[in-house]
Amino acid sequence: MGEDPMSLPLPFRCPAVPVRPRADRVCLAGTATVAVAALLALPAAPALAQSYPAKQVRFIVPFAAGSATDSVARLVGAHVTESTGQPVLVENRAGASGIIGAEAAARAPADGYTLLIGTNTTNAANASLFKTLPYSQQKDFAPVSLVGTAGLIAAVHPSLPVKSITELTALAKRNPGKLNFGEGSASSRASVEMYKEMAGVDFLRVPYKSNPQAVTDLVSGQVVLMIADMVTLLPQVKAGKLRALAVSTPKRLAILPELPTMSEAGVKGYELTVWFAGFMPTGSPTDAIKRMADLFAGAARTPKMQEFFVNFGGAAQSSSPEELGRFVASETAKWARIVKNAGIAPE
Repeated sequence: MGEDPMSLPLPFRCPAVPVRPRADRVCLAGTATVAVAALLALPAAPALAQSYPAKQVRFIVPFAAGSATDSVARLVGAHVTESTGQPVLVENRAGASGIIGAEAAARAPADGYTLLIGTNTTNAANASLFKTLPYSQQKDFAPVSLVGTAGLIAAVHPSLPVKSITELTALAKRNPGKLNFGEGSASSRASVEMYKEMAGVDFLRVPYKSNPQAVTDLVSGQVVLMIADMVTLLPQVKAGKLRALAVSTPKRLAILPELPTMSEAGVKGYELTVWFAGFMPTGSPTDAIKRMADLFAGAARTPKMQEFFVNFGGAAQSSSPEELGRFVASETAKWARIVKNAGIAPE
């Protein structure tokens, strides 16, 4: 004889039912409870993947409006909105070589709705440029996807009596420490520091919150040199407000075929490129990270994004989160070498 269902402990006890032959008695309570438990145990991730994003997404840009990073963020954001129907808020938090924005992103809720549109400055070079940071690339950020790479351009104020890097080097050697340069990111700083070290010249550094502010002073003649992204410098060159001298890429660019590379211009072996990528706070949902990585990949394939990077000396690219993680690790080591070789003392 089996045990009477009414003697079982709750919640598996069957309610009182009309007496039937024991062979016909069926206890549904335990079955229902087990079924509910099984449903509750199903992973919620697939539902998140299907519905994400279900509300506005925030892109934190650690540099000013009008910067290369800002332009990249807005292009990616437009694609995310077009693909999902959800708005993307681009929030510029410029200052301190991108540290202010990066820290804000690192401290944001890890719910998949806040991303840092980071660069080699915030997510690689700063670890070597500063003695301490209020965030850790390894501990505070989950990689999402690469966006693209770009080259830099060296430009001077037209009042400076030079038309080549060779002439600039000669002028700087005749006036050690009397010429200055503006910088608003690790790339724009390290690029000039590399030039100083490799050419044996000295320039006075003038730091800014972001490159657009430095470009404003370059145009007005407050500083005389910058090596920075083409998004902020090239329009001023084309307008005749600045004079371009060279590009930082290993080869000449199709859009500026007449402009030599830094290496061709006399600084042998000089080469520097920059990159842009998306990151979420550590602990963000895995499915949100993967879904956003897919959206970034879609953005990289759009004609607008491809044209943007080609026009500024680079290429639109995407990656898996895992690939970006490995890339950032190698770039962190690379920028540590650049900072050391350029003789930059951590602040």
